[in-house]
Amino acid sequence: MTKTYMNLDVTYKYAVEKLAMKEPREMARNAGVDYDPEAGVFTVEYLGKKYTVSYPDGKVEFAPKEGEVELTVKILILHYLYNANGAPLQNKLVSFKELPDGAIYIEPFTRRAVKPLLNLFAQRQEDLVRLAKTLGGKEGNIGDTSVTINVFPRVPVTYVIWSGDDEFPASGNILFDASAPNYLPTEDYAVISGLVIYHLGKLLQSS
Repeated sequence: MTKTYMNLDVTYKYAVEKLAMKEPREMARNAGVDYDPEAGVFTVEYLGKKYTVSYPDGKVEFAPKEGEVELTVKILILHYLYNANGAPLQNKLVSFKELPDGAIYIEPFTRRAVKPLLNLFAQRQEDLVRLAKTLGGKEGNIGDTSVTINVFPRVPVTYVIWSGDDEFPASGNILFDASAPNYLPTEDYAVISGLVIYHLGKLLQSS
């Protein structure tokens, strides 16, 4: 767990405070989400599901309600809302190390996301494509298998696997649009990359 996420309650409280300091309509425009000014509610899509976020108190719920939202997901949604600055996608992929201070978080990123990607799907690449599509993902043409999933409306994440052979084991990487720093802090990209793989793993178990 990276430093920001060591104390989730404190991190969430701080995120709520930051949200309340910004103008909601501007946040909605920048994040590409809906905002109902009469109700004071954002509707945000995260990993294929819709969530509501009340303003200014930052309460995050499923839409429609279906139990309690995981605290880490609440934090990520709030971070997305108040960090998004509306920059257009650049359609150029960059590695995690190329994100600001990416080298600092490369170890948790590799442990939480790249290794689980390979452990689950290096030998089941067709399943990766199939399950990614259930989350609105699209198959790409990088490596032997690649898929791009929009974790948030303006945060596409691309998962890539190169098949191994008798000499070399399978390898993988997770890539981001070059606009990524305009939407989330680098540490959050380590978190969401792993959460997507965890979610795909749960789908794999139940399929």
